[in-house]
Amino acid sequence: MSALQDLLEYQRLDGELRKIDLELNATEEKKKLNQAKVVMRNAELRIAAEDKRAVELKALRDSLIVRADEIAKAIAEYSEVEELVEGGGDVAFYKKSAQQLLEKLRALKQDLTRMLAEVEQLSAEYKKLMEQGKQMNKQRKEYSEKYKEVHARYEDRIQELTQKMEETAKSLPPEMLDRYHQKRKEKIFPVLVPLKGDMCVCGMDLPLAQRNRLAGGNVIECENCHRFIYNK
Repeated sequence: MSALQDLLEYQRLDGELRKIDLELNATEEKKKLNQAKVVMRNAELRIAAEDKRAVELKALRDSLIVRADEIAKAIAEYSEVEELVEGGGDVAFYKKSAQQLLEKLRALKQDLTRMLAEVEQLSAEYKKLMEQGKQMNKQRKEYSEKYKEVHARYEDRIQELTQKMEETAKSLPPEMLDRYHQKRKEKIFPVLVPLKGDMCVCGMDLPLAQRNRLAGGNVIECENCHRFIYNK
């Protein structure tokens, strides 16, 4: 058997495995399992985002504490303001300073109120996500077990096809096999297609010079769909 024939046989077996995979992915058990995984992954991302925000809120809390301490120290300096005024201190200056401190206190209170509201909201959302994650993880395990039962019906055939592919692969040049696998990674199937008149199956016209290169079991790559073309 030629390398081209071996590769075609390899692709035929690969196609059967692909068909099984498509059938499994089309089952309700697989769909529900995939949905559960997506929901859990999204929940994990949201929890991670909330964990990050919790760290940011902690830093904000620390900064508010520092601001509160600074304001408290500034207020403490006014404990002797009467004596300073009696000693000739500028009343307008102290009045202006007091007004600035009052504005700082108001701003601090607003920031603190916003922070506490966000902390409360974040805590509620976090608890909700954790509960959803717990329920979805339970469903994921349930769907996983059901999918295993479905998959078990195909295991013998999958193993048989896999073994045949491994045997066929031994007859293929490593470079050819690597190129085939690369195409499969690019979601191309079938990888190897026959020449259709003077065109590829995708409709791409092939110059005579390219078609002549197909002699002797050689293959060429279509510039349009990137499949490998052979001549029967």
